[in-house]
Amino acid sequence: MKISIHSRTLLLLFLSQLLSFLASKACHFVDKQALLHFKHNIISDPSKLLHSWSISSDCCSAWEGVACSSSGRVVNVSRSGLVSDNDFIVDTYMSGTLSPYIGNLSSLQLLDLSNLKDLKGTIPPELGKLSQLTHLFLDSNKLIGSIPTAFGNLFRLEKLFLGDNYISGAVPSSVIGSLRSLVEIGLSGNTLSGPIPTSVGKLVLLAKLDLHGNNISGSIPTSIRKLKSLMYLDLSENQISGRLPQSIGALSQLVLLYLNHNQITGSIPSSISGLNSLRFCQLSENKLRGTLPASLGQLPKIERLIFENNKFSGELPETIGHLATLTDIFFSNNHFTGKIPSSFGNLHNLQTLDLSRNRLSGQIPPQLAKLQRLDTLELSFNPLGLISIPTWFARLKLFRLLLAKTGIQGQLPSWLSSSSISILDLSSNALTGKLPHWIGNMSSLSFLNLSNNGFHASIPVEFKNLSLLMDLDLHSNKFSGHMDSIFSKETQNPLGQFNSIDLSNNLFTGPIDEDIGERSTMTSIKSLVLSHNPLRGSIPKSLGKLSELQVLKLVHNGLSGRIQMEFADATKLATILLSSNNLSGTIPKEVLNLKDLQEFDVSGNQLSGKIPPHKANFPVSAFADNPGLCGAPLPRCNHS
Repeated sequence: MKISIHSRTLLLLFLSQLLSFLASKACHFVDKQALLHFKHNIISDPSKLLHSWSISSDCCSAWEGVACSSSGRVVNVSRSGLVSDNDFIVDTYMSGTLSPYIGNLSSLQLLDLSNLKDLKGTIPPELGKLSQLTHLFLDSNKLIGSIPTAFGNLFRLEKLFLGDNYISGAVPSSVIGSLRSLVEIGLSGNTLSGPIPTSVGKLVLLAKLDLHGNNISGSIPTSIRKLKSLMYLDLSENQISGRLPQSIGALSQLVLLYLNHNQITGSIPSSISGLNSLRFCQLSENKLRGTLPASLGQLPKIERLIFENNKFSGELPETIGHLATLTDIFFSNNHFTGKIPSSFGNLHNLQTLDLSRNRLSGQIPPQLAKLQRLDTLELSFNPLGLISIPTWFARLKLFRLLLAKTGIQGQLPSWLSSSSISILDLSSNALTGKLPHWIGNMSSLSFLNLSNNGFHASIPVEFKNLSLLMDLDLHSNKFSGHMDSIFSKETQNPLGQFNSIDLSNNLFTGPIDEDIGERSTMTSIKSLVLSHNPLRGSIPKSLGKLSELQVLKLVHNGLSGRIQMEFADATKLATILLSSNNLSGTIPKEVLNLKDLQEFDVSGNQLSGKIPPHKANFPVSAFADNPGLCGAPLPRCNHS
């Protein structure tokens, strides 16, 4: 996380103007030469950030982004790529390298060359001579090489930001241990490797430590317990291993703890209860295991617990119900067992409860009906054996309800007709019967997945009223009849245009409407899957008008006629599967050479002629069982 652009820019501008006003002497010759040498190393400055830096003018009074002391020594150089201009933020860049002469600015306190995007080369070790420097911002450039060991001489440095560059090598222990004045350090988004130095424990004033997005390995040093002022710790997206140290509980001022996307093992230590200020805790995508400690319920300010994609097991602790400030629980894809604790009904501020992909069983506690701020309830892929969705769900104000593969049977509950649910996933259950006419009353639906159930009969005409629906998955049911109620549904442009449709493995009949590609609801569709339905008829030419279409699957549909050359107008197509039909004629070369095409299969048809030359590497199986086809990758054509 970077320092606020607004607050930092306004502060720097104020200081720059104030110091320039106070300056009573002309710019020191050494400082002016150092800055001119820096300008000389800049090969592109499209926004003219350095335009005022002229050899004929005074750097203290006339140069933008430069401020001096009363003795004429430069104390502030601020030429960031994010520039405040009349309440607007101008985003620009400079190309070039850092001049080692910057190290001659012996009175410099602040150097901000952040967000210039195109500063290249290494960081000059001469910057280690800036003994008065308190703020160094070089983040968001293209700097390479390692962190200079000479930085260990910057004893006054309070803020060091080198993030989002290409800096490599280890975080030097000698440097970290020497910077005793550091309050914030940001080295994220580089390719730093090696362990976190144990000397980090010497930075007793440190409030922010951000090393995320590197290749740092090893374990979290126990010396971290000495960082009593630490409020922000982000070590995510590295290769950190080992266990969470018990000493982490000593960080009583810590507000944010991000350790996600690492290789951390073991369990959460009971000392976590010592994190009295913690609001955001993200431990997802690790190898953590064991039960959650009951002491987790002693975090008085916690708002978000994100523990998904680990190997936690055992029952969820009842004590989590004590966390009155909690707004989000993400515990999906672990090995939790037992029942959902009834104490969760006390979490009155809870907005998200995601317990999907675990081994939870038993009744969903009716106490959850008290969670009137809950907008997302995700319990999919748990052996809950629900039989039916509890009627008290109707009292919740849900935006997202996901109950895939939870044992639901019978028909859709009628209370859904008056709900404001936008995202509904009831897939992989044992739901049966017809899709009810009241489905058209669910006017807030944007995502509907009823796949892998036992629904039958046709889609009711009221389905057209789902004017906000954008993603529809009904595959693997026994739906029948025509698909017109789906393709001609209403929209609220640009909302309600389909993003994806999967109607495969049903009993829908065709033919596919000739004008399907001209329907307003289909304008933005990316994926259309109609395979394994007895559609018959031909493939409409208008499909080529679907300019956003990436995936088209029409397998085993009894289709006849030709592959339309107009398909090539859908230039974003990456997947075309037309196998096991009765298609005839030749393969259009324009279709086979679509620039994004990665998967193509027309096997099991009646196609003939030479396969057009093509760049993509399609297997023989993609063209097999077409008696009249020849040419690579099939055998050569016989011209006799």
